[in-house]
Amino acid sequence: MTPELKAKIDNLLSENKVLVFMKGSKLMPQCGFSNNVVQILNTLGVPYETVDVLEDYEIRQGIKEYSNWPTIPQIYINGEFVGGSDIAIELYQSGELQQMVEVALAS
Repeated sequence: MTPELKAKIDNLLSENKVLVFMKGSKLMPQCGFSNNVVQILNTLGVPYETVDVLEDYEIRQGIKEYSNWPTIPQIYINGEFVGGSDIAIELYQSGELQQMVEVALAS
């Protein structure tokens, strides 16, 4: 990964408390897994931003290296990698995701 790409991802994460790297946007998810994450975050009613990896090949590949996680979507809360769709579902069902987001937004 280039230093420029790492800096770009670092900057995106520092600017957004809750950020999802996904296929499509929160208004138009382009895959079922990305849609799952959008639906969960919308249900929680929390502010979040998305990065469409389909629009930027460098980020699409770089974020996988950055997180050491091979799939998209990827959720970050307070700059920390949380996981993908399956993990988001588990955390949502257990109530942990709500707590993580509330802590992040309060900080």
